[in-house]
Formats: sequence, C-alpha cells, structure tokens
Amino acid sequence: MTDTHDTHITGYRFSILIWVDLLILTLLTIEVAQFDFQALTVIVALLIATIKSFLVGKHFMHLKFENRFLKAVVIGVGALFLAVLIVLFSDYLFY
Repeated sequence: MTDTHDTHITGYRFSILIWVDLLILTLLTIEVAQFDFQALTVIVALLIATIKSFLVGKHFMHLKFENRFLKAVVIGVGALFLAVLIVLFSDYLFY
C-alpha cells in the first residue's frame, strides 16, 4: 500500500515576496487614510483590503491548490459580500 500526497511546497523566497507585498499594501492603506477622497476613501480602502485578502487566501491558505468546488464557494461568498456592499453603499449615496 502506497500513500502518496501532493505536496504544495513553495519556497521561502516566494513567501517572503508575498509578505513584502502585504506590507507595501498595508503602508499604502495607511497613506491613503491620510488623504480625504470624500466618498472614495472607503472604496479605495476596501479595494486594497480585497487585494490583500486575495493574496492571503491564494498563497497562505493554499486556495490555488484546491478543487473547483471550493474555489466556486469562495467566489460565491465574495460575490455575496460585494452585493451586500453595493446595497449598503447605494443607500449611503441617496442619504
């Protein structure tokens, strides 16, 4: 009986590059918070947070190695979250 496992090993260099990207995006979030973009401030901050969550999910949570069903579930939850944000922001725009 053989026990084979697919390994999902990424090198330290790649993980460090993703970590540096996350640090840069965090610093960018701090810098964006210093400026007043009116209603766009929240949208820009959420866009940066979305990019950061994509990087974390894909590389550190190994979603790039998962099957299509789990990827579809994650995309579905993301679409639902986006729909809720659109409804909330549309209410905010008419206030």
